[in-house]
Formats: sequence, structure tokens, C-alpha cells
Amino acid sequence: MASDVLVSTQWVADNLNNPKVKLVEVDVDTTAYDAGHAPGAVAFNWTSQLQDQVRRDIISKDALEQLLGGAGIGNDDTIVLYGDNNNWFAAYAFWLLEMYGHKDLKLMDGGRKKWEAEGRPLTTDVPSPKPAGYRAQQPKAELRAKRDQVLQALGNKKHALVDVRSPAEYNGEIMAPPGLAETAQRMGHIPGAASVPWSQAVREDGTFKAKEELEHLYGTKGVTKDKEVIAYCRIGERSSHTWFALRHLLDYPHVRNYDGSWTEYGSLIDVPIEK
Repeated sequence: MASDVLVSTQWVADNLNNPKVKLVEVDVDTTAYDAGHAPGAVAFNWTSQLQDQVRRDIISKDALEQLLGGAGIGNDDTIVLYGDNNNWFAAYAFWLLEMYGHKDLKLMDGGRKKWEAEGRPLTTDVPSPKPAGYRAQQPKAELRAKRDQVLQALGNKKHALVDVRSPAEYNGEIMAPPGLAETAQRMGHIPGAASVPWSQAVREDGTFKAKEELEHLYGTKGVTKDKEVIAYCRIGERSSHTWFALRHLLDYPHVRNYDGSWTEYGSLIDVPIEK
């Protein structure tokens, strides 16, 4: 995957009226979209639309087909994702859509923050797109880590676990970032995981750092291309951001997002934890 998956705010502005480009906003704060969004963008709610509402899992293939089709998105469309908090959940949606086989995906570099900072157009008009037929593929299991794969990676030199949470979360001082609710039974980190907070991968304006800087950032922590890399955070959205950087900006061949992340691992019975 080449880095053409990352597009500038200018590219998005130039394509606002392109009928084949579908803009989707996915925010941590699910009310942000209502306050104003890029013209023509639809919103996906990460809590109610991108997750199964009964069991703890990503949405099903059928639910994804209904979601995209209802948003007027077809298989041949270019989907451009962006959102608040440095594209945390926009990256999560990117990961989800890539898993289900959507071919033409892009992430707007800098997200909502950069779009607003540049004074680009915002609207409160909610589009009512004409429904489309959408067909997803079976999910690509190689992009996702589940708990058993994480446990198999412990102490394995061919694997690299990367914890992208804040240092205070990694060290077991706090359970979750301020104001965020989902928690685990225990604090700490997965044994052997390198601490590379997601925020170290971006500049002040929210855009990703240059490729050379990213290579140095992860390489010096032992998160290298020759390893099977598993990224995790607390609920899987910050780790999607790191997964995107490793897979799409640095072309790492084997990188998985552990979306169970610390809320699952920190609540498992009889697993090792480090503080």
C-alpha cells in the first residue's frame, strides 16, 4: 500500500464536488459533526454504527453493507475519512473498511483540526444521499489481532508489540485518558510491549511526520519491518492510527490492530502484566 492513501486538506477541498469521492466524518465526540462539518460529508458514529451492539466486536459484513449503501457509497467510490482527535476513529474506520475489502480508501491528513484551522468551509446541512448497493468481502483476518495471537506473541522475538497509549497508561499510573469511560480490571501494559505513544507520530497541526522520522521513531524501539507487529491502545482506535502509519506510510508487511486492546487484556484472568 502506497502513501497515496493520505490526502491533504487541499486535495479534499478540490474534490468536494466530485461525485465519486465520498467524505465520511468519524469523531470521538459524536456531537462534533452536528456543530459543523465539511460540505457533503456523512457521519458514522463509532459507538452505535461501527461496533456490534450486542457482543463486543466490529460490525458484521451485513451491517457494513447496509451502513455504506445507506450513505450512498458504492464499491467503486473513493472513501475519504477524517475526524477529530487526530483522526483516531477515522483511522479505526479506515482499518475496518480495509478489512472488509474496500479498494479506494483515503485518510485526510490533519483531520478536522487542520480543516478548521485553515478556515475551510463548514456546514450544518446533513446530506440525504441516494442509497447505493454495496457488497463487502469477508473480513481480512491478517489485519486484526485477537487475544490468542497476542498471548502467542509474548516473549516471541519474531513479534513486536507496540503500546500507543500515553506513558502514564503504559506505566500503570492511570487507567484511561481523562473523561473516557471504558476501563479494565487492571492497569499496566502487555509484557515486552514497546511504548510509542501515537502522538509521537504526528506534528502539532495533526498531520503525520515525515517517513524518515517515523522510521526512526519505531525502529529505535524495536518495532521493525521484519517482525509481526501488533499495535494496541485501550479500545483500538489510537492503535488504528499507529497501524495506519506502520502499514500505509512505512509499508510494514505484517501489522495487526489489536482492537480488544487494554480493556480486554487488562481484564483477562491469568495473563502476565507489567507495570
